[in-house]
Amino acid sequence: MQTVQFQDLGLRNYKEVWDYQEMLLQENTTVKAQYRNQELVKVTEWPTLHHLLFVEHPPVYTLGKSGKEAHVLINEAERLARGIDYFHINRGGDITFHGPGQLVGYPILDLEKFRTDLGWYLRSLEEVIILTMATYGLKGERSPGETGVWIEPDIKGRERKICAMGIKCSRWITMHGFAFNVNANLDYFQYIVPCGIENKQVTSLQKELGREIPMDEIKTEVRKNFEKVFNASLV
Repeated sequence: MQTVQFQDLGLRNYKEVWDYQEMLLQENTTVKAQYRNQELVKVTEWPTLHHLLFVEHPPVYTLGKSGKEAHVLINEAERLARGIDYFHINRGGDITFHGPGQLVGYPILDLEKFRTDLGWYLRSLEEVIILTMATYGLKGERSPGETGVWIEPDIKGRERKICAMGIKCSRWITMHGFAFNVNANLDYFQYIVPCGIENKQVTSLQKELGREIPMDEIKTEVRKNFEKVFNASLV
């Protein structure tokens, strides 16, 4: 079982937390560079550290490295007038929104101590959210070819995404992660093509259940399911 350092950062600006992730990733990649040629030391014994950060961000759009600027549907003046920040970042995926009421999770994990398979890693992150949704009587599902968690992905016109995902991986150290719409204001999604996927909806736990969900309650469930899926202990 792996030990993961857990931090709940509360409400923080996007750039501040992006820089913090980069620092944690760099610390781990530096360790791996030092130990790479020490054949007598097993990978599982390298002193890399796993982290899981929880955070909420003030309103911000983030565009992945292969995303399209055209998927931002408002101009800069309109965006600034609505108080929405914007960053073109180094994760996979396209455009997405972060804001209050959305639980964002950033795992910085050394996958060489778990499993060196990015497909497995993404499916595992999805499973954490799917298990959490089941606690509330909702069926979270995967949509073929589309990373993230959906509701009714196979029913045309009813498909709605509840959790977006995008990651970066360097020397098998991960960063970025998932954005789970709990009580998020979904109006912000009207001004983008979420994840570059047209003609599909975005939803939240609040919208699906018809009531606001305490964030501390959700955080507890996600933590518990993260430990279960990744066979890890959050400390």
